[in-house]
Amino acid sequence: MANDSDGMTSANTGADVDWDARAASFDEEPDHGLRDPEVRRAWAARLRSWLPGRPGDVLDLGCGTGSLSLLASEQGHRVTGVDLSPAMVALARRKLAGRDAVFLVGDAAAPPVGEQRFDAVLVRHVLWALPDPGRALRHWAGLLRPGGRLVLVEGVWGTVEPVGIPAQRLTGLLAPIAGRVSVERLSGDPLLWGGEVTDERYAVVAVRGASGQERGEAVAAGE
Repeated sequence: MANDSDGMTSANTGADVDWDARAASFDEEPDHGLRDPEVRRAWAARLRSWLPGRPGDVLDLGCGTGSLSLLASEQGHRVTGVDLSPAMVALARRKLAGRDAVFLVGDAAAPPVGEQRFDAVLVRHVLWALPDPGRALRHWAGLLRPGGRLVLVEGVWGTVEPVGIPAQRLTGLLAPIAGRVSVERLSGDPLLWGGEVTDERYAVVAVRGASGQERGEAVAAGE
């Protein structure tokens, strides 16, 4: 993944990118379209471990063309997707036509879901590009039902001018607002990305409503 827009989704409000124009080719990236069966299976397995075991309501923020939304739907979840790009939303609606899924045009940092609450909020490669990630995390945590979880896939990309958010910073932002927080390193699994990568890629799962002594605890997996 280069240090340009490869690591972003269309929710990136900080970059001068015309996501409507890029929507038609967005799925050509292996980890965007998940067209390769092995890449698709790898993401499906990760989602299965991150999302609730029972079917529930999942909010996919910066959903792009709905590739992760489709995997979540196939695992029995009811999906609401939000993306800033109308073209991306149109493709997501087409991809999940006939399924229990709704897609909305809106800002990932403040999704237009009203009073609806969710069992999981899924966000991939979005948080790092938001102007106030701490505020977004607090808002997202407020959209969870008790026991719900934030599933955040992030990273740091590039070597000359790296962009992203380090795992340590993200877990620090989550400490005041979440219970148990786990970090899962993803860089070492080439199947997720369609090839070997050398930069920092990880997932954080933060569960709301854990006991007080667990609040803010970060457990780094795979280190």
